[in-house]
Amino acid sequence: MAALASDDARTAYAQIVLGARPAEVLPEVKEQRRDKAIRVLLEAGLVETTADGGLGASGTVFRDLLSQQPRQPKTGLARFLRLGRIDRYPSSLSERRELLAWVAADAIRPDEVLTERQVNDRLLNYTDDVVLLRRYLVDFGLLERTRSGSAYARPATDAS
Repeated sequence: MAALASDDARTAYAQIVLGARPAEVLPEVKEQRRDKAIRVLLEAGLVETTADGGLGASGTVFRDLLSQQPRQPKTGLARFLRLGRIDRYPSSLSERRELLAWVAADAIRPDEVLTERQVNDRLLNYTDDVVLLRRYLVDFGLLERTRSGSAYARPATDAS
C-alpha cells in the first residue's frame, strides 16, 4: 500500500488498470520518472509484466492482503460495522438505537446546529446511504430538525 503513496505511482496504477501500455503510462512526465513509478508498482506486486511485454494489474494482491488480516469474532456494535462503517442495521430495535446513538455522539457535538449538507457530509463517514441514516437518527429522536428542515441538532435531552 505504501507504493500508492506517490501521486505518480497512483496515476500509473490507474492507467495500467485501464489498459495502458508501458509507453502510454504517465505520458506527461520524463521517462525516468515514469520508469520509477512502474518499478515501484512492480516491486510492490501491484502490477506484473504480461506475456506480451505489457503491464497488468495483479488480480490477487488485494485479496491476499485482506486474507492476512487477523480474524477476530466481532461483538457488540462491531458486528454491524465493516472498516468503521455501517455494514448492516441491527434488526433488534434496542441494538439499532445503540448503533444510531453511537453515530450521533461520534458525528455531532451536543451543542452543534448543522445544515442538512453538513449532516450529510458527516454521515458519509458511516455509510453511503446518508438519507436513510439521517432518517433513522431523526426517527429515533437522536437528531432533531427544524420545521423547515434547514437545520439539524442533537436534542438537548440526548445524554448519549
